[in-house]
Amino acid sequence: MANSEISEERETSQAPSSSGIVPALREGWRQFWRIVSRYMPKRLYARSLIIVIAPMILLQSVIAFVFMERHWQMVTQRLSQAVTRDIAAIIDMIETYPQEEEIAQVIRIAQERLALKIDLMPPDPLPAPAPKPFFSILDQTLSEEITRQINRPFWIDTVGNSNIVEIRIQLENSVLRVFARRSQAYASNTHIFLLWMVGTSLVLLTIAIAFLRNQIRPILQLAEAAESFGKGRPMPSDFRPRGAEEVRRAGLAFIQMRERIEKQIEQRTAMLTGVSHDLRTILTRFKLQLALASPKADIEALDQDVEDMRLMLEGYLSFARGEVMEDPGSFDLAAYFEKLTEEARLRKRKLRTSLSGSSKAYVRPNAFNRLLDNIIGNAFRYAKNVHVDARYSMGSLVITVDDDGPGIPPEKREHVFKPFVRLDDARNQDKSGTGLGLSIARDIARSHGGDIMLEDSPLGGLRAVIRVPA
Repeated sequence: MANSEISEERETSQAPSSSGIVPALREGWRQFWRIVSRYMPKRLYARSLIIVIAPMILLQSVIAFVFMERHWQMVTQRLSQAVTRDIAAIIDMIETYPQEEEIAQVIRIAQERLALKIDLMPPDPLPAPAPKPFFSILDQTLSEEITRQINRPFWIDTVGNSNIVEIRIQLENSVLRVFARRSQAYASNTHIFLLWMVGTSLVLLTIAIAFLRNQIRPILQLAEAAESFGKGRPMPSDFRPRGAEEVRRAGLAFIQMRERIEKQIEQRTAMLTGVSHDLRTILTRFKLQLALASPKADIEALDQDVEDMRLMLEGYLSFARGEVMEDPGSFDLAAYFEKLTEEARLRKRKLRTSLSGSSKAYVRPNAFNRLLDNIIGNAFRYAKNVHVDARYSMGSLVITVDDDGPGIPPEKREHVFKPFVRLDDARNQDKSGTGLGLSIARDIARSHGGDIMLEDSPLGGLRAVIRVPA
């Protein structure tokens, strides 16, 4: 029982230490990448160059280390074997035919047939071994082959940039000195392949850098245009969407966004101007009526002015609420059409609705409901027959509202979307309405990334086409 308790205590004491390793590793990894990102270039062009150059350098390094090292070593080993085999044959011939005349023939044959210059030296001790180079395949491979095939004391000199390799081998009564060309025992043409590999890589990198610069330039121009617009400066005159398709789409979206913002600023300026004018007019009438009022004055005119002011303020607030960004959600078109049918019955209008595809639309529900109420409310006001059709086309929700009312002349269809614009000759303050309905509707549609267009209706009146992304 005591042992089990002790083991449980050990396990509980060890658990926190083992569980703390993973967070420590994660923190170390984050610290490492934090340090790396500190020294990494911050501009897109420099990072793109790294993405292009780094894999190429890594690939060439692997090829040079694996393929070239194996090829270099294998070819050098085969050449060293051949040279050592020739030297071994010469030693056998010298020892078999020791006469001077025969040795002279052996020297001649070695020089003419084997391209080896040999001579016999007095049996002096061999020179002391020279310092071995840090990295020399020839020195190592040739020494191994002489030891394996000849197995006699030897001395070789492969150090330096000389094209000649000197080999001395201790014989019984003399020392055989052999001069061989370095190319006979060493793969000396490998650098040509390296030069070709590096040269072609530089050509490819030059071409890649030129193309990459052309692809980065449109992004830099887009950033410059966005920065200029953010600072209130005019957009560069030579700016236009160019480059890859994604960059073109971003440039076009920026231009559309800029136009939409400028139109909204223009609308807000016009709204403030209209508000100040309308309220100043009504306040002036208040002052006149109050100045001329008697204890028994009729206040009916004042009540009407108050009502007009209330209607105008509600219109202004509705227009201003179009700027408030509510969270997107699901809007039920089928339920809205049912409510619309009941409203048409109460207003004694003939309504026909049709829905193709899903009845759920992913929009800002309250704003979208206000948009449809303004458009269809105008149709109910001026027409007897109204047709509403909703369908999905090319990634967008398209709602078409047709009526048989008087319509709007083509030259005035874009004009009516401006705030405080009404088709009567003057802004009659005795009638309800402030001329903000269509402005609110288009403002909501454009805030969804869509728009509203006015066309001729097949019913003889006006067609309003509402298009928002699905």
